[in-house]
Amino acid sequence: MVNNLLIDSLQQKPVNHTPLWLMRQAGRYLPEYRQIRATAGSFMALCQNPELAATVTLQPVRRFDLDAAILFSDILVIPDALGLGLYFNEGEGPKFRSPIKTPQDIDILNSNGILERLDYVFNTIKNVKSELGNRLPLIGFSGSPFTLACYMLEGGSSKDYAKVKSWLYSNVQYSHKLLDLLADIIIKYLNCQIESGVDVVMLFDSWGGVLSDVHYTQFSLFYLQKIINGLHKSYNGKVIPNIVFTKGGGVWLDQMANIGASCLGLDWTMNIGRAKTIVGNKVALQGNLDPAILSQTDKLVIKAEVMRILNDYYIANNGNINGHVFNLGHGILPSAIPDNVAYLVDLVHELSNRLITNF
Repeated sequence: MVNNLLIDSLQQKPVNHTPLWLMRQAGRYLPEYRQIRATAGSFMALCQNPELAATVTLQPVRRFDLDAAILFSDILVIPDALGLGLYFNEGEGPKFRSPIKTPQDIDILNSNGILERLDYVFNTIKNVKSELGNRLPLIGFSGSPFTLACYMLEGGSSKDYAKVKSWLYSNVQYSHKLLDLLADIIIKYLNCQIESGVDVVMLFDSWGGVLSDVHYTQFSLFYLQKIINGLHKSYNGKVIPNIVFTKGGGVWLDQMANIGASCLGLDWTMNIGRAKTIVGNKVALQGNLDPAILSQTDKLVIKAEVMRILNDYYIANNGNINGHVFNLGHGILPSAIPDNVAYLVDLVHELSNRLITNF
């Protein structure tokens, strides 16, 4: 049986219940993932093994009644392929052996042949599609130019993004040069994902929300729009929707709704009903349960929050569930309880269907 609920919702078509998938739905909260991760030897070894990465991609859709699979990979594979030397120490965030320190470091970044160096990602997609077929849509993704630049300039994760913000003020020309280069690469990368078989693509602008208002427009939103403009909107006769997620971006929803995206992701700080009122029918909306809720043991708490989100959207959308994809407000936490995830998935399907059948 083919499940097109996600694709239909991203196009704001009628659905019989709200579709659901979870950011980082394949990951450390699943015991079967931890087993594969131990087999691989390291996180990057797992990402770069198309057979194991495909297995991990499929694990959550085998366990839960999710409405989409999302490719198992990492947003930082692009900087790694540019030669920055991505690595992970156990229990720490990502780091680069050769971060960008001077404007001249940008001049020597070599994007020639980068898609060939990322071939393992496309092979993973082909492996997943071979197994998944058309039963569920597969989501591909990339980090946004600004988010990738944050890691490339900071050398890893950061609490204050002081280095990258200093660049935006003191190296404006080279900041734009880096972001423009990354946008061009991301367009090619995502289009190649589409050509390899993904059905939806998503841009993770994870750190766009740390910017000031004027800097968000100049250094994040501008390049998000450039990428959206360059993406395949259809391929092999299929519409290819796209999703843009800026964590902390609720203040810019009205601007984001005008860049041509199919859907905007919301973090948990934004009321989804208010968001719907702001964007109208320009875009679908995705979100936005607080991921921490899945780590506690009281299912009544989960139910209350799910009901609130579904009702807020339903009321703001004039008694209709169309155009909403249920998700978390950010990635699922390693402490999430798998039984809670199963409960969440069934609950969203049941309650959203009840909204349109009982009222």
